[in-house]
Amino acid sequence: MKPDKTSRANTTLILHNAALLLLPLQLLFSIFLLLRGHDEPGGGFIAGLVASGAFVLYLFAHGVVETRQLIRVAPHDILALGLSLALLAAILPLFFGQPFLTAQWWPIVIGEETVAKLSSVLLFDIGVYFAVLGTILIFVITLAEAEA
Repeated sequence: MKPDKTSRANTTLILHNAALLLLPLQLLFSIFLLLRGHDEPGGGFIAGLVASGAFVLYLFAHGVVETRQLIRVAPHDILALGLSLALLAAILPLFFGQPFLTAQWWPIVIGEETVAKLSSVLLFDIGVYFAVLGTILIFVITLAEAEA
């Protein structure tokens, strides 16, 4: 009988446990890169690549079925969310009478003090993050399923 490659990959114990350990660390690092990207190198693209790398490592260690169960959302939906957020950030300035893709800043005020500022730039970066993550997951999962 041929082993089912989609349910559990044929891996070593070390890779299996390393993938479990590295997944949350890589996802946390990807969020760090995403939020750091406004002032220093980083941003939505590289953060999305790091996050997708975490899921690809998990896929190699555990197989397609367990990876899909872990993600819980179809990669096509992640891609659609990313494209929608990026488009929203791009057209938002039009509602304020400004050119397409002009950065918008919204202060978060508690009492009389400005605590933080949210921006359309961050919204765009989050959209790029999800678009890259969804695209890479679509490619890798499709290739892994085709191999099985």
